[in-house]
Amino acid sequence: MIQITNSLGFLWALCITIFAIPSIISVAHKKNILDVPKSRNVHELSTPRLGGLAIFSGFLSSFTIFGNFNLGVQYLIAGCIIIFFIGLKDDIVSVSAFKKFFVQILATGIVVFMGEIKITSFQGVLGIYDLDEGTSYGFTFLLVIGITNALNLIDGLDGLAGSLIIICMIMMGFSFMTFGSEGLLYYSTICFCLSGSIIGFLRYNFTQAQIFMGDTGSLVCGFIVSVVCIQFIEMRTIPNAPALATSMLFFPVFDTLRVFALRLIKGQSPFSPDKTHFHHLLLKIGMTQIKAVISMVTFTIFVILFCITFSNIGSTYLILIQIIFFVIIFIILEFKLKKVVITQTKIKQF
Repeated sequence: MIQITNSLGFLWALCITIFAIPSIISVAHKKNILDVPKSRNVHELSTPRLGGLAIFSGFLSSFTIFGNFNLGVQYLIAGCIIIFFIGLKDDIVSVSAFKKFFVQILATGIVVFMGEIKITSFQGVLGIYDLDEGTSYGFTFLLVIGITNALNLIDGLDGLAGSLIIICMIMMGFSFMTFGSEGLLYYSTICFCLSGSIIGFLRYNFTQAQIFMGDTGSLVCGFIVSVVCIQFIEMRTIPNAPALATSMLFFPVFDTLRVFALRLIKGQSPFSPDKTHFHHLLLKIGMTQIKAVISMVTFTIFVILFCITFSNIGSTYLILIQIIFFVIIFIILEFKLKKVVITQTKIKQF
């Protein structure tokens, strides 16, 4: 029964999003609600950034029809609605980082305190198991806000954020269907409804994007992904769930941590915009947007399969190996970038 429900939810969300986006694009152009190219952007044309409006409409209408509001789901939806409106305002008239951060804290508080959705155990990562209540609440806030912003920051290339979200949602959706208890089965419906919306959105966003998901889409999707990740880890029926969760969010998590660390070392705000993200560096070495997206998606799938194949070594070692993977590919990327700079310098000299 749940398979039929999820299939219908996926198709409904897909259809609503696909049919909604052309109207949104038309209105955005008529009202001049466009993202004008800036120095840190990679797109060259003014493009609507209200794709999140269609994504959330498809997701919410689908889940309202086919989902089940139990085990804190109603609080997740409440938090999504709050984040949706602050994201929509930011996409239209711009909102300060402080206001967006405050709203994220408010939405997270609803989920954590009212929905009782939180990380209660590290499940052996670094030898830590059950957490005391204060640590549990604090770490959950950090996790939700961190993942929400990580997916917002990774949304820099056509189709990148959407593709990574789909991988995460489909993996966790099938996991909830296979290993979840009766209540957690409906978290699989959340995953498939969001997947349907994202695939409908990618129809207009992948290669030469006609529309961007904007903060409305990336913040709402990041919030949903973060909460679903917590329930995935707390399900405790999948070996090394913490390591598997980080593998699904490999680039958003590790690249955001790297960029934040570099900015803090330079004395800058961690939220100050620049072009130092991993996907920006791929473009600098000569990759096209489509090649960069395919490369990052392919490597994410490789890391997930690696964690599944070697699940017997434990979450601590698997997360450590993921960090080593990221450091290695970043070093290789930096080496290629230096070669490109040297080549360009020689060309200029001639």
